[in-house]
Amino acid sequence: MSERRKVKSEVIVFDGWLLLCHRHPDYVGGNFQLFPAYLMKFPTYLNACRVCGWIVVMSLISGSVCEGGLSSDREKLEALAQLTDAPAMEEATDFDSSEELKAIYFKGLAYEGKPTKVFAWLGMPKSKAGKAGKVTAMLPAVVLVHGGGGTAFKDWVERWNARGYAAISIAVEGQTDIRTEDGESWSKHQWAGPSRVGIYGDAAKPIEDQWMYHAVADTILAHSLIRSLPGVDSNKVGLMGISWGGIITSTVMGIDGRFAFAIPTYGCGDLAEVPNQYGKSLGNKATYKEVYDPMLRFERVKMPTLWFSWPQDKHFPMDKFANSYKAVSGPYAVSLIPKLGHGHGPPWNKPDSYAFADSIIENGQPWCTQKSLEREGDKLVVIFESAQELGSPVLVYSTDEGITGGRTWHERAAKGTKNGNTYKVQAKLPEGVTGWFVNVKSGELTMSSDYQE
Repeated sequence: MSERRKVKSEVIVFDGWLLLCHRHPDYVGGNFQLFPAYLMKFPTYLNACRVCGWIVVMSLISGSVCEGGLSSDREKLEALAQLTDAPAMEEATDFDSSEELKAIYFKGLAYEGKPTKVFAWLGMPKSKAGKAGKVTAMLPAVVLVHGGGGTAFKDWVERWNARGYAAISIAVEGQTDIRTEDGESWSKHQWAGPSRVGIYGDAAKPIEDQWMYHAVADTILAHSLIRSLPGVDSNKVGLMGISWGGIITSTVMGIDGRFAFAIPTYGCGDLAEVPNQYGKSLGNKATYKEVYDPMLRFERVKMPTLWFSWPQDKHFPMDKFANSYKAVSGPYAVSLIPKLGHGHGPPWNKPDSYAFADSIIENGQPWCTQKSLEREGDKLVVIFESAQELGSPVLVYSTDEGITGGRTWHERAAKGTKNGNTYKVQAKLPEGVTGWFVNVKSGELTMSSDYQE
C-alpha cells in the first residue's frame, strides 16, 4: 500500500489579512496555494469581506509564494555549479577496457535518498591535439552528453581521442552501454539515478529527484573529474551534447562557467511555445519556464559556442535555435547543414565540431563568425570573418509557413567576395521568403549566418 502524502498548511498574515495556505506534495515545486473555502472560514479575522478583494489578495499572495518556491528550485539548480571537486571514480568491470580507454563509474548525487553512480567511458589520446607540428604541453578535453535513446558511447570518445583530446562520454539515465535482451534499450546498473520521464514529466517531484537536475549534476561532475586528471589542461575542457544532450549542454553552460567552449547540437532553449511535442508538454509547465529553460541563463554564457543543427530538424526549430544563440554573451558560431539528419551519427561524422574545438584550443576564438548582416528590401549582405579561406556561398531559404522542420528548404548560389580575412556574401531574397540564412564553406566545413525570418 502506498504511503499517504500529507498536505501541509501554514497561516500567512498579509497586510492585515489572515490567510490559510496549503502546500500539496504533488504540486510542482511543492509551493503554497490559497483556497477560497479556507479564507471564508475566517471572516471574523478579516477587516474586509468583499469577494473581489479576496480574489485580488489571493492572486497576489499565491503568485508571490509560488514564484518564491520556483525561485528556490532555480537556486538549487544553479547551486550545482559548486560541484567543483572531482567525484570518486572506479573502473567498471566486465567491459572491454584498455589502458587508454576505460569504462568507469563515478559518484553521482543521491536520488530518493539513495547513493548513485554514473557510468561513463573515459579515454586519453595517444597523441596531442593541434595541427601538424604543434604539440600542446597539456591535453585539452571534452565532456560528451548523449541524446534520447543513447548512452555513454565508447566510439564517440575514440573519435575525440583520435584528434588529441581526452574525452568522457557519460550515461545520464542510469544505464550502461550493454543492450537489454530485447535490444530495445540499455541495461541499468545497480546504482542508477533517475531516467527521463517524457519531457520534464517528473516536475512534480522535489527538484533533487528530477531527471534534468541529475543530468546537469552528472555533466558538471564529469567536468570536475576529467579536468582533475594528470596531463589534462583544466582551462581547455569543452562540452558537447546531442539532442536531449544539447538541451543539457544549453542548461549546463549557463551554470558551469569553467568550460572553455560548448557545442549544443540540435537541442536549445525557449521550447515552451514550439508547435510540436515540446510546446504541448511545456506550454503550461512553470517548472520549465522558471527553473530549467536555458534562456534564463544564456546571458551568463561567456565561453565560445558552436550551434550545430540543420533546417529540417522537426524537434528544435530554427527560430528557437536562433533565439538561443543570440542570447549568449560570448562569441558564437552557427553551422546549419541542410539534410544533415537527426541522431548521434550525423554530427560525429562531420568535421565541424572538431574544427571548432581546435580553433578555441589553439586561438581562443571560433575559426569563423558572422561579422555583420544587413537586409534592405530583398537584398542582403552578410560579412563573415574567418581564419580560413571561404567559398561556395549559398542562400538557404523557404517560402513555406509553419514549424521550420516541416518546411521545404531550397538553396540558391550567392555572390562571394574576399577582402583580407573577411568574406562578403551578397544575395537576393526570393518573393514570399519566410525564413533564410547564408552558408559558406571551407573545405568540408560549413559556417552559417544567423537564421532570419
